[in-house]
Amino acid sequence: MKQKFHIIESSCVPLPLENVDTDQIIPARFLKATTRDERYFGENLFRDWRFRPDGSPEPGFVLNDPRYHGDILVAGRNFGSGSSREHAAWALAGYGFKVVISSFFADIHKQNELNNFVLPVVVSEDFLQELFATIAADPSAKVRVDVPAQTVSNLATGRSESFELNAYKKYCLMNALDDIDYLVMQKDQTETYEKTRNHAL
Repeated sequence: MKQKFHIIESSCVPLPLENVDTDQIIPARFLKATTRDERYFGENLFRDWRFRPDGSPEPGFVLNDPRYHGDILVAGRNFGSGSSREHAAWALAGYGFKVVISSFFADIHKQNELNNFVLPVVVSEDFLQELFATIAADPSAKVRVDVPAQTVSNLATGRSESFELNAYKKYCLMNALDDIDYLVMQKDQTETYEKTRNHAL
């Protein structure tokens, strides 16, 4: 879902598991779907952890725990490994997550998140563990992600860290632009360049 990213301040959903791969984020059987609707994939985010075989909610899974909610998913190291399926990013966006915080993301999944208006924020392992401890102590604790400043802050402790964000993707996120939107914006400049080039030839 296209949306402008500036400052996101929210409580968090903790997933303190390492090596969560894309098949766990959205199982392979959902890749056969003929829809691109993010809501469909969001409804099946972490399907095999979230629901029992009979379709009833798994009470022990965090997305079924009413104490935890918000726009931010805090996940363990090496999030999004495995298959490069973009459906995993669709599922995160469709569920409503705007930000995923981890100490390491698989490269392709990280790019897929950015392309689908989910911001992957890489923090130190120490900061990540502090976030997990803070959320465990108080599920309502909030985290502030400042996109213009490229900082993430644990409001309960006052600790902040900077995070890296490609300048082009930062511009796109802050202006709710996907790659096609950005190219369309450059149409006049492209046409001017082509005219100048053709004249020179």
